[in-house]
Formats: sequence, structure tokens, C-alpha cells
Amino acid sequence: MPPPRNCKNASVKQSWPGRAVPMVKNGQDEKEESSQVKRSPSSPQGAPKKRSVFGDITNAHKTWHILGKKEAPEMAKGAAKKVSKGTRVLPAIAKNNEINLKKSLNRVPSEDPPAAPSDPEVKKDLAKSDDPSWKAEEPEGLVTPIEDIDKGQLDDPYASAEYAKDIFIYMREREEKFLLPDYMENQPDITTDMRAILVDWMVEVQENFEFTHETLYLAVKLMDHYLVKVTSMRDKLQLIGCTAILIASKFEERCPPCVDDFLYICDDAYKREELLAMEISILQTLHFDINIPIAYRFLRRFAKCAHANMETLTLARFICELTLQEYNFVQESASHLAASCLLLALKMKKLGGWNPTLEYYSGYKAEELPALVKRLNFLLTYSHDQRLKAVRSKYSHRVFFEVAKMAPMDMMELEGALKS
Repeated sequence: MPPPRNCKNASVKQSWPGRAVPMVKNGQDEKEESSQVKRSPSSPQGAPKKRSVFGDITNAHKTWHILGKKEAPEMAKGAAKKVSKGTRVLPAIAKNNEINLKKSLNRVPSEDPPAAPSDPEVKKDLAKSDDPSWKAEEPEGLVTPIEDIDKGQLDDPYASAEYAKDIFIYMREREEKFLLPDYMENQPDITTDMRAILVDWMVEVQENFEFTHETLYLAVKLMDHYLVKVTSMRDKLQLIGCTAILIASKFEERCPPCVDDFLYICDDAYKREELLAMEISILQTLHFDINIPIAYRFLRRFAKCAHANMETLTLARFICELTLQEYNFVQESASHLAASCLLLALKMKKLGGWNPTLEYYSGYKAEELPALVKRLNFLLTYSHDQRLKAVRSKYSHRVFFEVAKMAPMDMMELEGALKS
């Protein structure tokens, strides 16, 4: 087994216990190493340095054009003569290279300036473009954002700043496919209260396993979409919720738990075969299309547009998570729900309203949100089911700024704040 390429002296390095150290014979390995491409010590796993893949072939004539016509043939001759040591070039390949070089030299564009256009309309357009006072007219109804919210994160590879806008436009289009109907009328053995208790249990599971919030939101969506198409009995409802978390954790988490862990949190009420069979049933029913847009992703995006601090974002997250248990909010689209939760949080913290930047990136105007905002404030204000404690208990902790203890707004006060 040859030594690593970056290793200059294999005999100096200490070997691991139980592993034989290869011997260097007559410097043969050193010669092979010298014939390889030089590796950059900063590159991962000794990979070669970055270079333009097609720079030596496709862009050759462009380089010669910049240097001048007279220097190009000399470069071609020099390039044909230069061959790196230890590299063999077949005669047929060398001949083809010379033919290609001659063809590329013949295709070098002329350095003469282009002729002036004769069309009067083209002349008119060129004159406008040269005039610094002239500006192109923007189409009517287009809202111009105040700032580019992705500009400051171009160096962050995890932010995907170059594609963030396109990603959320795609998600807005995609969520139209996943709008939920009123499916409880087709479920004779399941009630909205049973669903609320199940979601409350799913929130506890998310906390115990320390899953991301995306996993929780996606699991609830998977459960709802499955119940739209399949009539289920109440004794299988927890199995559906548990399996939905299993699938969502595989989709969202870096290291999802094993099947036995999910059987344990169900208090061994189901067998392993039942859980796996339910996983197959959910995936086949949804045609394996489980990348469902969720409100949590839109909420983080909109909070970034509003420059909301972590406490304001957590308050909006608390309001949004409360809606997971409420069947009355199931039919709301994810982006509309996220925008309304953020607007209510901004009003509760007295941080302003829906500005042009939020309108541009969310796609919602200020007058489209008040109806849902009032429903959300009603959810916060009036008494709730005492059996559903997971969300309020979770957001009463100091880690979440105890936002669940914050007093909701008066309905009349909210009415005036939304009009201002």
C-alpha cells in the first residue's frame, strides 16, 4: 500500500497500533509523487488548487485576442513545444491539437470597431442609453423594496443568499398545491379535540428529542394531508402522528432517531411492523412528495425583512405554534399565516407595521392581513383547553424569553393599531 501523497518520509511517521508501515523501495514512491500534480496544503484532502476547467481550451483565443494578433502565433508555437515532464502525448492527439490551434487563430475576431447602426429607432435607443438623465420606466404596480435583505449574507454558504428569493417564490407557488380542505367531516371516528391532543403530544416529542421546529411543522402537515385521503380510527391516530414525526425527522434532521426510539415514546402501544407499515402507507398515499411548505420557514424569512430581534421572532413563533393545535387554522396557507403572526407580534411589541420591504418579499399587502391577525389575537386572549399545555409551557421558559406570559392586546386597541 503506497504512503499518502503529502507524506515526504513514510519511515519517520509513527504507525497506528496493529497497522503495518509500508517500506519505501529505492525511492520509487518519491519519483511517482514528484510526477503528480502539486497539492495545496490548504485544500481539503490534498485536492488540487482551483482553476478554470475550460481555460486551456475554450478561452484560448480570447487570451490571444487581448495580447494582440502578433503575439498569438508565438504563444501557439510555444504552447505546442511545452510539455510537462512525465506526461506522454500521443502523436494523434498532438496533431489534433495543432489543427485546433490553427482553427482558433483563424477565428480571432477583428479589432475594428463595429459599424454604426443605420436604423433610426436603434440610434434613438442608443442615444437614450448614453444620456445619464434618462431612466427606464418601471411597470406600474411593481413595489420596489427599500433594501436587499440577502446582500449581507453572500459570504454565508448556509444562507443561500444568491437563490433565497427564487426559493421562496417557488415555495409560494408550491404551497397552492398543498392547501388543506375541511377533512374532519370525512373522519367519523376522529374529532378536532383528538387532533389537538395529538399535536400537543407531538410538541412534547419535539422537545424531548430536541428536534428542529421544521420537523414539528412538517410532521403536522404530513399527518393532516394523510388524513385528507385516508379514513382512520382513533386507535391508530397516535401511530399516524408518531410515524409522521419519524418521516419528518428523516427529512429535516441530521441524525434522526431509530425506530425503536419512536416505539418507546408510544409506550410500546404499537409493534415495529405496524410503524413500518404506516410509514409505507403515508409515503405512498402522498406519492413521496413530502417537501411541503411550512409556516416556520416563511416566518423566519419575513422576520429578517422586518429586522425583528430574537424576542419578537420568538413571540411570532409562539403564536404560530399555537395554531398547529387549532383545526380552524388548518386551511390557511403557510405564508399567509406566517405574515399574520409576525404582524401581530410587531403590533404587540409596538414596532411598527407592514412596510414596503415586507410587502415586496412576502407578496402580501397590509390590507390582506388584519382579518387573520384578529383571529390570532382572539386565540391568545380567550380561555383555552386546559389539556393543551405543551406549547404554552414551552414558551414560558427563559430560553424563549417567557413570551407565553406576555399579555395579549385588547381587541379595540389592535383594531386601531391595524388602521394606523
